[in-house]
Formats: sequence, structure tokens, C-alpha cells
Amino acid sequence: MSEVDLDVLDLKQMVLTSNAFGPNEVGEIRKAITENYGHFGELREAVQELEQDEALTPASRTKMGVCQFLLGRFQDALDTLTSADGSAMALFYTARCRFELGQYDEAIQAYENAKVSGYNEDQCKIGVAEAKRYSGEIEEAMGILDDIFGPAEQTADYMYQRAATAALIGGRMDEAVNLYQRAVATDENHAGALFGLALENDRLGNDEEALQLYERAAKAFPTGLGALTNLGVMYEDRNDYEKAQQCYKRILDCFPGHPRTALYMKDASATGNMLYDEEAQRRNDRLTQILSMPVTNFELSVRSRNCLQKMGIETIGELTRHSEQELLGSKNFGETSLVEIREMLQQKGLSLGQFAGEKKANDPPIDTSHMSADEQALLERPIADLNLSVRARKCMTRLQINSIGELIRKTGDDMLECKNFGVTSLNEVREKLADLGLKMRGD
Repeated sequence: MSEVDLDVLDLKQMVLTSNAFGPNEVGEIRKAITENYGHFGELREAVQELEQDEALTPASRTKMGVCQFLLGRFQDALDTLTSADGSAMALFYTARCRFELGQYDEAIQAYENAKVSGYNEDQCKIGVAEAKRYSGEIEEAMGILDDIFGPAEQTADYMYQRAATAALIGGRMDEAVNLYQRAVATDENHAGALFGLALENDRLGNDEEALQLYERAAKAFPTGLGALTNLGVMYEDRNDYEKAQQCYKRILDCFPGHPRTALYMKDASATGNMLYDEEAQRRNDRLTQILSMPVTNFELSVRSRNCLQKMGIETIGELTRHSEQELLGSKNFGETSLVEIREMLQQKGLSLGQFAGEKKANDPPIDTSHMSADEQALLERPIADLNLSVRARKCMTRLQINSIGELIRKTGDDMLECKNFGVTSLNEVREKLADLGLKMRGD
């Protein structure tokens, strides 16, 4: 198929009238939708017309099945391809469908069948490696990739799969990042490699870099569910609810019944329609920033510092939740220290006891007397070991929850008070804890 102007391409007509339909045509469809997402609707309309044609040839059924796959309708695509022409392409996309449906063993067999029928051998081997990785056979996946030589080693798909596999092997994250970067240099629109880089930057707290990479990954087609979800959450964190809704709509275009995304869309829509007093919002943001400042940032006497440390007061916010009487009740804390702290707070427009009504009781201690040594050690594991979604991880950061032990001291209501943390995220946390035989306080 010759190169076309993607701005004027009639993708619907291309799908319906094209006699030849192979990897090149699939590449043109993906490129067209990457450049202009409006073409997605044309692809959907074309598939609807194909589905209404009762006289489709087996070859046309292959085309329809591949296009259903591109729309994210994996089960429909699998059903269509099963009764298609049995070509190498039909077999390859049968493998892709089975992989997306989580049928990894069947996907591997379908890749082998496609290879025997003449589909590109290296692409089939890369697909098998991916299925092995998802089924937890990491070393086997890397072994398959090690056995690929020649031009295939320089493709973005190969470098992405090798990066994703290396990332799961301890101590090879630097190698993985380097491979992700090489994949993106080879194909600037490779959704998987862009997502891998975005996720790593997200975990490292490089929010701006992560945002840019997620945005680039979201433009690619087909776009991964994770990229659109994480990007939507980042937009919500920035109060850009319209963009967040666009991300969730993209997911629902392909997966209309996706439960978690439907809830995210509902939350973003409800919050985005609220009217904000921007000046009040700026004042609140500034106040929040001040209240989170450590008391060690200020020039206090040694006696005052020691007294605050003994009382466990680390931030300005914690200080404003204590009254003058509480401070004076602390050993060695006298009027001189009280005057010093009063003046420090006054410079920030604050006073002792100002937020005393917001003081929260410390989380109750955990009874570990019935736990084995291994179970007690489990509580000390970092919260990252739960492998939570981006939204849930950000809530952990806001609540300063660093370990599993700190998490199970919280109630469900405690968690729901956190911005952008809803029932879906709470259920996710509960499921992760249940896998370890744990539950939150009050559950």
C-alpha cells in the first residue's frame, strides 16, 4: 500500500475496499489513528459494516478479525479468526487475541502455528517470549530473546520486550531503562517502551518527565490500558479533570464495560463539574505548604528544639494542633520557649492551638503477640511490595504510609479521606492485603 496523507485518509473506505490486507495495512491503520484519533471512529464504523455482511469471504473474515482486535474486542476477534482463512496472519492474530485474554499457553501454541505457516519467525518468537513473561517464566522468556539474532535485534518491539523482561530480574533496571530508551529512539511512538519509561520515572517521583512520557504513550495506537489509566490519574492530581475524562473515555471506547475505568470516569466527571474558588484554592495550597514545613527549618533555641522533639512535633502543622498549656506541660519547656514559638508562628500568620480541633489520635498499636516471627517481619516490608496502582500509591505517599504495618493500622474511612482515593482503590488495597492474610483496622 502506498504512503497516504493521514489527514485526508478515509480509513473506513480503506478497510472496506482494500483487496490486500497484511502487516503493512495494519501498520497504516495504527499510524493513522496515532496521528489523528478521530480515525478510530472510522475503523469502528468499518467493522460494523463488515459484521453486517453475511457473504464475507474467509480472507475478509481475517481482515475483520484483525480490525476487531485493534478495537480491543479480543473475544469477538478470536471468534472471527477461528472461522477465517487459516492464513499465517489469521493465526498470528489468534495468538495476539489469546494473549490479551490471558490464555498464555494457547497463545504460545498459536504463535508456533503462525510461524510454521510462514509468519515472520522473529515476531512470533518475540510474542512467545512476551507470553512466557506474563505467565511468570522470566528466565525462559529471556532465553528466547537471547536466541534472536540479526535485524530483529534492532527493532523497537525486540528491545521493548527485552527491557520489560530485564526489569523483572533483580539488579537489571539500568539495563531495562537503556533498552526502553533505545526502543523509543527507534520508534518514537512505541507505546510499550514509552509506558515503561514513564512508569520508572513515576516510581522515582520524576512527575514532569513521567507526565510527558505518558502523554506520548497515550497518543500511540493501540494504547496500553496502563498508560491511559496512569495519565488520567496524573491529570486528576493536577485538577485537569477534562483531560482525565478524555483518557478514561479512550479506555471505555475499547472496553465499554471496564468497571474500574467506569468508576474513575464517574469520579472525574463529578469532581470536574464542581465550581472552584481559585483564590481560596491558592490560599489553601499555600497554607498546606506552610503546615507541612519541618520545625527544624526555623531558628529555635536548643531547649525549644529538644522539647518539640520529645513531644514528637515535627512540622508546623503538628505544632498548631497543640495548645500553649500542652507545651508548658512538657518537661523543661518554659515561658521563654513559649514566647519564641509564638513569634515564629505569628510570622506565618498562625498561632498555637489554631488547628487543635483537627488533632487526630495516633493509630492504635498492632497486637503482634499472636504472630510468628515471619508474620511480624511481613509488617515491616515496604508498601511498594504490594505493587499497588498509581492512584493507590499516591495516596500512600500523601498519608506518609511507608510499610505494610503502618497501612493495616488505618481504617477504610481513613483512606477514603485522601484526595482521589475512592472505593475502587480501597478495594484494591484490601485485596492486596488479603493475599497476604492481612486486613485493615476495622475490617
